[in-house]
Order: sequence, then C-alpha cells, then structure tokens
Amino acid sequence: MQPKEAAPPEPIDLAIGARIRARRRQLGLSQGELASVIGVSFQQVQKYERGANRVSGSTLVSTASALETTVGWLVGEEGFSAQSDDVFKALATPGALEILHAYAAIPSARARAALLTLAQEMTEAALAEAAAGAGSLAETEVSPA
Repeated sequence: MQPKEAAPPEPIDLAIGARIRARRRQLGLSQGELASVIGVSFQQVQKYERGANRVSGSTLVSTASALETTVGWLVGEEGFSAQSDDVFKALATPGALEILHAYAAIPSARARAALLTLAQEMTEAALAEAAAGAGSLAETEVSPA
C-alpha cells in the first residue's frame, strides 16, 4: 500500500495564511512572538502562514486579537476581492515584503522603473525557460523509440 500524497493547501487557507503573515510583519512581530501570544509553536505559525495547516476557529479569533484586526479581515470578508487575495499571496512569498519596502524607499522614479523592468525581464526569461524545458520533456515522451 502506497502512502497518500498530501493534498495541496486550499486557496482559502493560503489566503488566510498570507494575511496573517502580512499583518504580523506589518506589526513587526516575529513568528515566535505571535506563537507565544496565541499559544502555539512558532513552527505552527509557519504552517498557518504557508497554508499547510488550517487555522481552527478559536485560534483564528486569538490570532485576529493578537494582530489587532478582525476575523473578517483575516478570512477576506471585509471588502477584499480575489485580486487582493493575489496581492496577499504574493506578499507571502519569502522576501516579497522586504523587496517591496526597499522598492518604496528608492527615491528615484527612474531607478524604480529600471528595477521593475529588470524584474519583469527575469520573470519572462524564467517562464520561457520553463516552457522550453516542458516542451523538450514533452517531445522526449512522445518520440518513437
């Protein structure tokens, strides 16, 4: 009997985790500090933020209180759209918040535009590389022996 593969996190769990992380970072709290306040381990907070573990109702209430927000905000019911969910998911990417703060601190509009262009070009190159790799993989699979 083979072990079951873990199911990917549900989109709502990812969105809640992203909001928890964004708000925690906004308040300048570490994962350990938040964990201590809500009564879980910092590893558990990591899992909540990644969406790997679901946040129970009671923990969600404790977390909202610790983060000085509402449960409604954490679950995305206070005027947020799917687009804002995408923003929070993007901000949950390691380093995203730091790069956003650094970007916002660049005084020159020209330098900010150059950095944005660089990031967009890196994204396009990575997507093209991935597509080329997938194409060659597909060709290998269907080629006659």
